[in-house]
Amino acid sequence: MIQNLRPLFLFFRQNFLAVASGLTCLILVDLLLLYVPRIIKRAVDSLTYGTASGKTLLMNGLAIAGIALIVVVFRFLWRVLILGHARIVERELRDRLFSHLIMLSLPYFQRTKTGDLMAHAINDIEAVRMACGLGVVAFTDGLVLGLAAIGFMLAINIKLTIISLLPTPILVILGRRLSAQMHRQFRTVQKIFSDLTETVRESFAGIRVLKAYNREKWEYQRLKSVGEQYISNNMKLARTTGLFFPLMMLFTNLSLAVVIWLGGGLTIVGTITTGDFVAFMSYLNLLAWPMMAMGWVITLIQRGSASMGRINKILGERPEVHDYPQAVQGFKPQGRIEIRNLTFSYSNQQRPALNNVSLTVQQRQTVALVGKTGSGKTTLLELLPRLIEPPSDTIFLDGIEIRRFPLGSLRKTVGFVTQESFLFSETIRQNLTLGASDYSEEDLLRVLEAAELATEVASFPKGLGTLLGERGLTLSGGQRQRLTIARALLINPPILVLDDALASVDTRTEEKILNNLFELRPDKVNLIVSHRLSTIRRAHVIYVFKDGNLVEQGTHESLMDLDSEYARLYRRQLMAEQLEQAA
Repeated sequence: MIQNLRPLFLFFRQNFLAVASGLTCLILVDLLLLYVPRIIKRAVDSLTYGTASGKTLLMNGLAIAGIALIVVVFRFLWRVLILGHARIVERELRDRLFSHLIMLSLPYFQRTKTGDLMAHAINDIEAVRMACGLGVVAFTDGLVLGLAAIGFMLAINIKLTIISLLPTPILVILGRRLSAQMHRQFRTVQKIFSDLTETVRESFAGIRVLKAYNREKWEYQRLKSVGEQYISNNMKLARTTGLFFPLMMLFTNLSLAVVIWLGGGLTIVGTITTGDFVAFMSYLNLLAWPMMAMGWVITLIQRGSASMGRINKILGERPEVHDYPQAVQGFKPQGRIEIRNLTFSYSNQQRPALNNVSLTVQQRQTVALVGKTGSGKTTLLELLPRLIEPPSDTIFLDGIEIRRFPLGSLRKTVGFVTQESFLFSETIRQNLTLGASDYSEEDLLRVLEAAELATEVASFPKGLGTLLGERGLTLSGGQRQRLTIARALLINPPILVLDDALASVDTRTEEKILNNLFELRPDKVNLIVSHRLSTIRRAHVIYVFKDGNLVEQGTHESLMDLDSEYARLYRRQLMAEQLEQAA
């Protein structure tokens, strides 16, 4: 349990002064509260023995009132300092978790549910905050108040103290068992919360599909099933938690009943004074909170430890793609790509995605990659900017193995536009300039015109300042794709990859965009994947893939003369386009 919480010690060291000051104020509050029964004892004894006067009673009352005012100040201070520290831990941990997550490689996100990550960022961090805040308070409060109260009780009467503490072992055993049960139930609740979060996320992300297929009721039932499971397990946890505190109070009240019976007898025979008896009862009441608090502390710390363990597991993940120590610094690639005997397999697949592929792309070339779905084109393109890690000594950029380039430098060299045109819920301008740092208004207009989007953007009431909805749904699919192309053109990288990035654009618009692309980037490398083979005839070289193998290469004319794989793909696609135009 402590091992999981060890990374938090750094935050406690960094905020040591605030935490120490807060704990000091907390201990002072406990000591002041412990002194109040002593004042009550003196007042009661003076009344019992007839020595009380208006002045002494007033002084005792003023002393208690003064202590109350001081307690208010110190209690305010420890709440600000300790609970404030817990919020700082929450902030730092959330920042650290998010900054670490965005540095992890794509395969991690492919095998991890988004709902799980959201649950860690919400519930787990909240549990850690509670452990660092109220957990620390309850532990310190229970320890100081409990030990001091027992000390004062022993000073009044040892035998009565021992009798009143007889239920304590039962409380400890019961507290441990119930806490362990709560810990297991909490972990189950956290797991189901992850599933619930993921289900809700999928529902909203796929709302168009649900409506198109009239599956709203089905999705509602699916979410309801997970929600009922979540409530059921929460109710089990609530029953266990609900049983914990009443049982603590039961044994505490039993101690109180015994003390009234035996302590009252000791008072009658004069073994202890009436004031001692009243003070003893007050200390026993003060001891009730530490008894319950220690069990609560165990629960809080166990929850925090379990949550921190899950967070530590994420923080322990290491990016599969990272900079190497011998990285080349200051070198700006021009764009010559050479692939040598590249074989690549995904961990969950037996057949290689790419098998012994070798090809060369010269500077100033526009190259097309064609082939059926699943032939390896996207895998090859994702290996270029190291979105996934290629085998060593297989891909070279200007004669230098790409793993020797810093990731930041490499990804500035390779502009990547995918078929999935992701946009942020920001303005068109902010999405357009996402990766650019040096541009003018003329540059923005130029790339929008190249992407055949300038007229449409100008027609919006706020132009570039138009705020897009979630994932850019304000725009049509074709508009989103063209905006992502304009975004890549604004950076104007030495290598531009268009991975089926015009699938949602009609054939004529696609041909216009490609023509604009050739005019804007005559001296740079363009890698294009398209299932519309009629639009890529102008490519300098066409590479044809089939089942992960490079089976043909050449110009459009030479490949048509071969009358093989490319020719079959071309004729089939051309026929589909003619049918589309006829319709």
